[in-house]
Amino acid sequence: MAAASGKSKVKTEIFGVTLDMLTMDQSVERCTELIEIGQPAQHVVINAGKVAMMHDKPHLKEIISRCQMVNADGQSVVWASRLKGHPVPERVAGIDLMHKLLERAEQRGWPTYFLGAREEVLQACLAAFRIKYPELVVAGYQHGYFSDDKLVAQQIREAGTRLLFVGISSPKKEEFLSEHLKHMGPVFAMGVGGSFDVVAGLTKRAPLWMQKSGLEWAYRLGQEPGRMWKRYLFGNARFINLVIKEERRRVPRN
Repeated sequence: MAAASGKSKVKTEIFGVTLDMLTMDQSVERCTELIEIGQPAQHVVINAGKVAMMHDKPHLKEIISRCQMVNADGQSVVWASRLKGHPVPERVAGIDLMHKLLERAEQRGWPTYFLGAREEVLQACLAAFRIKYPELVVAGYQHGYFSDDKLVAQQIREAGTRLLFVGISSPKKEEFLSEHLKHMGPVFAMGVGGSFDVVAGLTKRAPLWMQKSGLEWAYRLGQEPGRMWKRYLFGNARFINLVIKEERRRVPRN
């Protein structure tokens, strides 16, 4: 299979959704294209937990299938794509893609909006961004504990937002964007989960060797065992089971 360029439409289907077969650099270029086209676009990443969630919540799979761009965030999804015979070139971690898009937003002057997390976490995150990206145009921000979805969508539109990062848990962020992105104007929206917590210093990322070996979940579990043990214990087990089922469907029995 030929290598994908930034403009490539090379994709593969896995777990019932279409996955973009792009490297990190190619993903940045594809995001740039979508932003500069000037139409609403939704980006999503999938990992083991989200694959299991899609199985339990068919409407989430439908939302993801309609997204303009889907990256493999979890190393486990990359491995599963290799089993399928259409390997994704590399893991594209949401937090790393976020930082690369912030660099580009600073260069190109894209007004950027931040939505999610608790107010104090969001403020700490914004302070860190202002130091790292001093020329970034911050269109606005809103903590994640809001009750009026339509009002927030209106505020994002009125701020002239072109790039939106949503630090809210799944499936709430996917549902919110699916329902309201079309009312926000020419916005490229990316869900970034707990990335604001990391930038704010509330949680730490795993060492690089753990990220590459697919053990980032274990590091996260060690930081927040009380909150994360169910998610990882049951989520990872469900993912392995779904991979086995997917492989059995793919390989015909004699």
